[in-house]
Amino acid sequence: MKDFFSTVKFKILLCVLVVLAGIMAWAGANNRLTAAPQELLGAILTPFQKIAALGSGGLADLWEKYTSIDSIVAENEALEEENAELRRQLVDYEKLQAENQAFRDLYQIQQEHPEYTYASAFVIGRDALDQFGSFTIDLGTTDGVEKGDVVVSDKGYLVGRVTEANLTSSKVLTILSPSFNAAAIISRTRDNGILSGSADYVAQGQCTLNNLTRDTLASVGDEVITTGLGGEIPADILVGTVDQLVPEVSGQSTIAVVQPGADILSLTHVFVITDETG
Repeated sequence: MKDFFSTVKFKILLCVLVVLAGIMAWAGANNRLTAAPQELLGAILTPFQKIAALGSGGLADLWEKYTSIDSIVAENEALEEENAELRRQLVDYEKLQAENQAFRDLYQIQQEHPEYTYASAFVIGRDALDQFGSFTIDLGTTDGVEKGDVVVSDKGYLVGRVTEANLTSSKVLTILSPSFNAAAIISRTRDNGILSGSADYVAQGQCTLNNLTRDTLASVGDEVITTGLGGEIPADILVGTVDQLVPEVSGQSTIAVVQPGADILSLTHVFVITDETG
């Protein structure tokens, strides 16, 4: 028992009793003895009530913020879907515009070559590892495209030929590739040569007309067209113009460096000659 009176608990209890006695004495002196227990209880509970009030208000604010964020997320998702749909419509509109312009150009081509049947095609892919500009178009055998078909630009300039035709797409080898070969001539002088690509000039988007005579009268600016010899490429298809004339390494012939009329490395739309009716 003696040990209890020396403990911390006893000292705390004693302090509480002293405080209570003081409160009771103050209440008696001020005629508030009956209200003292209520005031004491109020004094004790008030801090906890404030904490509870703050807690409930904080929870309400937190819930309001949560529901608000959820609403904002849903609104953002709806806006993103709307923007995606608008972008799709814009792409469709731009594609339609490009195709309409292409068909206006096609009318001019058909005036010059009414014997050919043309199919409109968009470039849908390029081989990043092929420096010579080979590409894939969105037409295939179901559209009447076959291996060997000739491909021209919107203005009718030679671009290349189809080397692989699948059901809904085809691969095109361009005139910039050394693997491409076609008989062509200088329109003004009638000098014959072999049109092909060259690694020396592909960076400039140019090809070459090889095997011209050493004393050719061709000059810069002369137009180059196909001859139709060999049967792979039809005759009289525009290729481009002579940009420069350089002697072949052996000195036995001349090479005409040709600037194609089509921007081979940047094409987005072409025509495929699918049939020759003439």
